Formats: sequence, structure tokens, C-alpha cells
Amino acid sequence: MTHLPPPAEELRLLDAELRQLDARRAQLLTRRAWLVAALQQTGRPSRPWAHPRTPSTAPPRPEAAAPSVQNVLLVLGGVLLTLAAAVFTLVSWGHMGITGRALVLGAVTLTALAVPVPLLKRGLRSTAEAVAGLGLALTVLDAYALHEAALSGTGGTGYAAAATAVLAVVWAAYGRLPVTAALRLPLPSALAAAQLPLLLWAVAADAGPHAVTAALLVTAGLDAVVALRVTAVSVRITAVVGAYGTGGWGVLGAGWLSVTADGPGAAARAGALLLLAAGIALGAARRGPGTAHTLGLTITSGLLTVAALGAVPRTVVPSQWVVPVHLVLGVALLGALRAVRLPDAVRRGWVWASAVVQGLALLWTLPVLALVVLGPAGWLARVWSGAPSDARAAVTVDAPWPPDAATAPVVLLLVAVVLALVVRVDQWRSRARFGALGLLWAAALPLPAIATVPYAAGVSVLAVLTAAALYTARTTSAEARITALVLALVTVVDLTLLSLAARTATLVVLSVLTALLAAFSWRTALTPFTAPAALVYAAALASATGAAANWPPARTALLVLAVPAVAALLVARLVERRTVVAVELTAAATGLLAVGLAVTDPPLLALVLALCGVIAAGTALRPGRRPVGYAATALLVLAAWVRLAAWDVSTPEAYTLPVTVPALLVGALRRRRDPRVTSWTAYGAGLAATLLPSLVAAWADPHWTRPLLLGAAALLVTLLGARHHLQAPLVLGGAVLTLVTLHELAPYVVQVTGALPRWAPPALAGLLLLALGATYEQRIRDVRRVREVLGRMN
Repeated sequence: MTHLPPPAEELRLLDAELRQLDARRAQLLTRRAWLVAALQQTGRPSRPWAHPRTPSTAPPRPEAAAPSVQNVLLVLGGVLLTLAAAVFTLVSWGHMGITGRALVLGAVTLTALAVPVPLLKRGLRSTAEAVAGLGLALTVLDAYALHEAALSGTGGTGYAAAATAVLAVVWAAYGRLPVTAALRLPLPSALAAAQLPLLLWAVAADAGPHAVTAALLVTAGLDAVVALRVTAVSVRITAVVGAYGTGGWGVLGAGWLSVTADGPGAAARAGALLLLAAGIALGAARRGPGTAHTLGLTITSGLLTVAALGAVPRTVVPSQWVVPVHLVLGVALLGALRAVRLPDAVRRGWVWASAVVQGLALLWTLPVLALVVLGPAGWLARVWSGAPSDARAAVTVDAPWPPDAATAPVVLLLVAVVLALVVRVDQWRSRARFGALGLLWAAALPLPAIATVPYAAGVSVLAVLTAAALYTARTTSAEARITALVLALVTVVDLTLLSLAARTATLVVLSVLTALLAAFSWRTALTPFTAPAALVYAAALASATGAAANWPPARTALLVLAVPAVAALLVARLVERRTVVAVELTAAATGLLAVGLAVTDPPLLALVLALCGVIAAGTALRPGRRPVGYAATALLVLAAWVRLAAWDVSTPEAYTLPVTVPALLVGALRRRRDPRVTSWTAYGAGLAATLLPSLVAAWADPHWTRPLLLGAAALLVTLLGARHHLQAPLVLGGAVLTLVTLHELAPYVVQVTGALPRWAPPALAGLLLLALGATYEQRIRDVRRVREVLGRMN
């Protein structure tokens, strides 16, 4: 616990601290004054920022560091000397005798190779590297000179192979000498030269493409051995670059030979080359560090193994079985992992290699699946043109059938079995099962077209697939439900498109799908999805039935309207909110479809709108659906208007009075229940619905009947508003009465104005202004009084 001293003691401690701080501050101020005086005596400013700075006399910073300048100069010097030696060898060689030539080149080469030794002893390593590079270049020129002088009769490619081999050995020996071991250039140069001998020997011997590819792969294998055993960084980098470069070209060559093989023998040789490449990659992966680099090598080894083992079967089996054979080999990699104990990195890489093979096989099946799913869309342009001969003709319509599609279901089934049985990790097991389910569905989908079964049988198979997918979707797992629903949706769409070929098929399929979707909507988790779909297919069935009976679209609308009516009756039994909203939205869309079908026939359109209004009114009686009543009112009013328009009724009151009377009755009932409701809310809309359109018609009517009746009605409304102190009737009735009166008196005003002299209107206006000005204050009071009276009205 913290000890707190008494107030007196704490005050004494604080005073002591303050005295010490004052004493310290005085010492610092004294020291500062002395420092300022000392600086002033020496001429240096105490505050450098208070005085202008003098230009700095420091030397400018060099733009290039000394080691960089040194390396550039050495490289340039070595390049120039090498070029000079090349020019001497190629141009001036013939002007000297054989003894002179040998002495000159030998002396220059030995000097260039010997000079780095004393340079290294003196610590001039960069200079030694430059001179050593010159010496290595001179050895190449020596080899060229030897061929031109003494061995010109030998073949150029064979001599180049031997020369590169000798140079590689000489450079390696030179770099391994104790006195030159510190040089970093000879060993990478020797390794670079070693990339050429085997390739050049194969080309010189006309050994053929298989031997050339083998030379490339062997060279890559030697590079891999060097990269794994040598610790020098420069040598390892050179070996890795060489291994990937020569190995990549070797693999490409072996793959090309395997693809273009015209017989088992050529395919076997190409497969052996691919196996050699796979062995090199696997060996490098097993001895290398466990990194992503190792994973890539093991994946490559697995893929090359599959390609090698499948080379011979590719030339033996029919073309449609080539992909399944390679898929079996890819799956066999997984079996090899169980039979042989391998490092974890290799096992992981082969698993990925098998997955890549399976993925490529699935990609091969995509064109077939796309044709089966999307091909029936061609029937949209030729609805009910006649049933096709078989399921394949129903799927393709006008598109060509893939030649190797027969084995696509085999590929899909095999991958599905692998996913269901091989994947045992808990994190991926459920997803693998869902994938297997989708692959089983995809394998069954093209079977009718592959077997060319009759059209009716193909349609029946798709119906069974739909039922199976919906039954599977009843599971409690959310992921499985979504997967099965997606599959069912695709199958339903595909089945619907296929059924468009024939009238009977369309009616039967739509009936089956409507019943099927409705059955799976009964007390299942699929109701939010299947119930709206059932309504959609019921509406499609009603439309197809009307079209099959040769009914006009307006009569078909009455059949379609039965769907939202049934939905309105059934939705009252639903509990889940998502299902209710989905069903109501679907029913509304179906009602709009019915209205659209009946647009061409006004009497039937009026009936359809009225029935829609009745359905909406019934929906508004349910709890929480009161706002639907506004839509019901609008539909009923619109139905009445359409009926009147069909009867060629042009009197606006016939359209507005059926709206005004119910609106006023509803407003009166509402004010009786809640007296706080304003007259504008209760009566404003109803009165305006008739008064305003009638006012517009009265102003354009040359007869006196409508203005008289409208004026009488407006007077009655005004009196009722004044009697009951209601603002809306008083204002609307008074305004309409005033405007009708002005319209009726306008001709007489015009006549009087024409009879008066020109000076009379301005004079009358001036007198009016004078009168208003004289009683301005009283008029303001009167206006305020009128406003207060209106304000006190409800």
C-alpha cells in the first residue's frame, strides 16, 4: 500500500524540491551565459539557424563507388584484349609461320593464365579475375587456331564437341589448382562449356532425335548432380540454370516424340526418355532441401512418369480411351504411395501430380458436358417443331457430336470414386464427397445421348436425375443441400429445354416438374427454393396448356391467374419468413405475367385486374400484410377504368367517382375511430380524385351542364367543410367553386372589357390600388383572421 505523509510533511518536501530546482536552473543559466560569451569571442554563432549559412567546402559526393569503377575498367580491358586476340587469330594468322604462330599464341595464353597467380598473392583479386577471363578466352582461340592450322580436315561439329570437352576439363583443372582456387570464373565457365559436348557429339554422329534428346537429358542429370554436390554459389547457380535449360528442352523433345510416335517401338523409346527425365527430377527432389522447389520437382516427376507409362498405350488403344488410360496411371501414383515408403516431400508432390492428371482429365470432359447442358437451348428457336429421333439429336440440335465423348462418363466416374475413397483428411472429406456427388451426376447426364436412346427415354432419365438430386438435397448438411440444389436446378432447366421439341413432351414434363417440386416443398428444408420453383412451373404449365388449346393469350391469362390464387391460399399455412417472401414475390410476378398476357383484350384485362385486386385484398387480411390493401385498391380501380375504357366511356366522373366514394367512406370511418386524424388525410385524396379532373374537363367543356353540376358539388363540399370546421373540404370546395365561377363569368368579363374605353382598365386598377393602400392594415388583419380560422379547423 502507498504511504501518504501528513499534509504538513508533504508541503515541506515540495518546498525543498522547488528550492533544488531553482538552484539547478540558476546554474544552467550561468553556464549558458558563459558559453554564449565564449562563442562570441571565437566568432561562431551560438544559434546557427539565426545566421545565413556559408557555402559548404566539402568535396562533392562521388556518383560511382571505387569498386564499381574498378570492375568496369577491368571488364572493359579484358574485353578489348579478347577482341584484339580474336582479330589477330582470324586476320593476322596467315602472315606468320607455324612456329611463330605456336609461339605467339602459346606465350600469350600461358602468360594470361599465369599472371593471376602473383596478382592473387598481392590481393588484387578483381584484376586477377579479369586476366583469368582473358586467358580462358584465349584457350578458345587456341582451339580454333589448332583446327584451322592442323585439323582442318576434321568435321566442324565433331571437333567442336571434342574441343568443348577438353576446354571444360582444362578450365576445371585450372580452377582447382591450389594457386588459382580463389578465382571464381574458371569453374562456372568449365560447367558452361560442359553443356555442349554430348549434344554436339549426338548431332555430329547423326544419331537422330531420340539420341539428341537423350544427350540433353543426360547433360541435365549431370548438372543436377553438380548442383547438389558443389557448395560454391556461382557453380551451383550455373548448374541449376544448365539443368533447367537443357532438361526443359529435353522434356519438350521427349514429349514431342511421344505425341508423334507412329508405333509402339517409337513410343517406347520416347517413354524411356520421359522416364529418364522423371528419374532426374525425382532424384534431385529427394536429395534437395524440403522447399517449394522440391515440391515442384516431385510434381514434375509424377507427371513425367504418367506421360512415360502412357506413351505405348497411346499408340495401341483407340483415341477415345487415351485420356482414361492416362487417368488410370495418374490414380496409380496414389497406389504407389501406399506400396512404397517415400519421403513426405515426394509423397506430397505425387499426390499433387495425381490431382493435376485428374483435373486435366475433367477438363477433357467439359466440351461434352457443355454440349449436353447448353445444346438443348437450340429448341427455343423451334418450339414444338417435332420430337427428334433419339436423345443425341435432342441434345445436339444442329451442333456436331464430339468424336471421343463415349468415355467421358468413365473419366467422371473414376474421379468420383477417387474423391469418395481416397480423400481421408477430415478437413477435406466432406468437400470431396460433395465433389463426388457432382461428378456422379455429371457422369449420368450425357449417358442417354451417348447411348442414343429414344427421345422419351432420355427425357425420363433426366426426370429421374432431378428427383434423385432433390431427394439428396433433403439432407441436413448445408453444403450438401446447396450442391444438390444446384445440380437439380441445372437438370430441371436442361429437361425443360429438351421438352420444348414436342407439344406432348412439354405438357408432360411441366406437369411432372410442377408436381415434383410441390411434393418436395412439403415440410422440408427445401421449401424456400422448391415452392417458388413449383409456382413458376405451374405458371409455365398453364401458359403451355393455353397455347396447346389454341387459346388467345388473353384467355390463357385466366389460367395463369390460378397460380397466384393458389399461392395466396397456401401462403397462409407457411411459417418461415424466407419461404413466405419468396412465394409472395413469385405470385406477384405470375400476376404480372397474367396482366401482360391480357393486355391485348381490354375486357379480359379488366377481369384479370379485378381478380388480381381480389387476391391482393385477401392477402391484405393476413397479419402484417395490411399495406397490400393499397395495391388491391389500385388494381380494382384500374380494373374499373379499363372496363369503362372498353365501353368507350369518356366522362371522367365515371372513372373518379368509384374511387372518391369509397375513399370518403373509409376516411369517415377512420375519423370516427381516431378523431385526431386530419381532414386532409381522411378526405383530401378522395375529394381531389373527382374535383380536380372534373375541373379540368369543365374548363374545356363548351356546355353548361358539367360546370353547373361541378359548381353545385363544390358549393356543397364548401358548406360541409364550414359546418364541421374541416379544412380540406373548405379549401378544395372553395377553390374549385371559385375557378368554376371565373370560367363561367369569363365571357361576360371579356365583353365588358371590350365595351370600355382603353383608359378605363388602367383607371380602375389605379383606384383599386388606392383603395387597397388606404385599408392595407385592415386587410392584413382580415387575412390573418381568416388564416387563424382555417388553422383552427381540422
